[in-house]
Amino acid sequence: MFETLSDRLGGIFDKLTRRGALGEADVNTAMREVRRALIEADVALDVTRDFIARVKQQAIGADVVKSVTPGQMVIKIVNDALVEMLGDEAETISLAATPPVAILMVGLQGSGKTTSTAKIARRLKEKNKARVLMASLDVRRPAAQEQLRVLGEQIDVATLPIVEGQMPVDIANRAMQAARLGGYDAVMLDTAGRLHIDEMLMGEMVAVRDAVDPHETLLVADALTGQDAVNVAREFDSRIGISGIILTRLDGDGRGGAALSMRAVTGKPIKLVGTGEKMDALEEFHPDRIANRILGMGDVVSLVEKAAESIEAEKAEAIARKMAKGRFDLDDLAQQLQQMKKLGGMGSIMGMLPGVGRMKKQMAAANLDDSIFTRQEAIISSMTRKERANPKLLNASRKRRVAAGSGTSVQEINKLLKMHRQMAGMMKKMSRSGMLKGMFGGAQPDMSQLAEGLSGDPGAMPPGGLPGMGQGLPPGMPGALPGLGGGFPGKLPPGPGKKK
Repeated sequence: MFETLSDRLGGIFDKLTRRGALGEADVNTAMREVRRALIEADVALDVTRDFIARVKQQAIGADVVKSVTPGQMVIKIVNDALVEMLGDEAETISLAATPPVAILMVGLQGSGKTTSTAKIARRLKEKNKARVLMASLDVRRPAAQEQLRVLGEQIDVATLPIVEGQMPVDIANRAMQAARLGGYDAVMLDTAGRLHIDEMLMGEMVAVRDAVDPHETLLVADALTGQDAVNVAREFDSRIGISGIILTRLDGDGRGGAALSMRAVTGKPIKLVGTGEKMDALEEFHPDRIANRILGMGDVVSLVEKAAESIEAEKAEAIARKMAKGRFDLDDLAQQLQQMKKLGGMGSIMGMLPGVGRMKKQMAAANLDDSIFTRQEAIISSMTRKERANPKLLNASRKRRVAAGSGTSVQEINKLLKMHRQMAGMMKKMSRSGMLKGMFGGAQPDMSQLAEGLSGDPGAMPPGGLPGMGQGLPPGMPGALPGLGGGFPGKLPPGPGKKK
């Protein structure tokens, strides 16, 4: 997300930081380019004007002109203005009311209301330990109520039994009554949508709102609709009154202008963002972290939090102990590849690492994508237990057998084995030098063979690993990520349901 805007702003700020001093003309030129970048990213025109005026007023001040690093000062001013535009502080869904708490989901058809309803219900159940009841008020779209029932079964959340012929207000009242009798903490009310805003839709939403008096009224908006999503937010807020916004398909929008505009236009916070189709692909919206991502500074805090929730701490620590003894076999490598998938794959992780955003073209040229890890897992799975424990057993005939069993080539097997040898060799050296002592408190090793290990191209990455990552990442990537064999100081807390 925000890839296009991030690339444009990165180029503009590179020019600023290369200058030793900045005059008013330099700032004005940069702000014109920033203005153009924001408009191309689908940021609303009035929001763009206010943003540029606020930044320019501060950027031409004496503090910037006389600063030792004026370019960096301008970047800080832009970052602060982005955070202010996005809402200063993160706000999440509130259950601070007398149960059952009614949460009304509104929006246009196709924006992802039903899926978002299930995602939020799952999140409330797992993070807030709340008992949630879901009810579909959509009596127009074919099988809409059945869809929510199926999603409820998938995430183990109760849904209101379907009664044919009932109208939305009747269903909402029945859901609230069932929740009170059943001792539920929250009721998710998934309303019907339309292809466009009309009086019938608004009248139905108002009637449901008046019947249940929801504690939260959440507008679900599709980020891919750009400027139209901003208009929808403005209209729903003026007619119904929303308490927050759920922005879906943010992973598919390289521009991100809707996210930047909706908070400024409505004054209502973006509470959650959908980043994929899976039920766990829902993230809290942190304005400061999003601003950092847009300006290419990464979002390591979110990555660490995601790792704490997703990674099986016991397995990670077991691998770390083996590494500390200089042992690292192909079973360990396979486990790390699986942990990568739990974190959302390479694309998700790379988007959160500082300084990596500008290397996407190099990574694409080196064929570094999630399909590589899938093929590598298939290769390891096609080996015998003895071969995984001792890769030296893999002679030419065994490699041909593994290639046939995994649907890959002998060349790909050789690349995997080369990567494993590099990792195992580095672990031994680090073990002897004491770098792996304590493992989770150790520094990252300086390794620049990531691309060579994965793609066979020694020139795909610059020496020293990825910029902004200190000493770089070891080959195979997972070993440098939180909870996957060390790389961030301090032991990660166990995620929900994990043993301490």
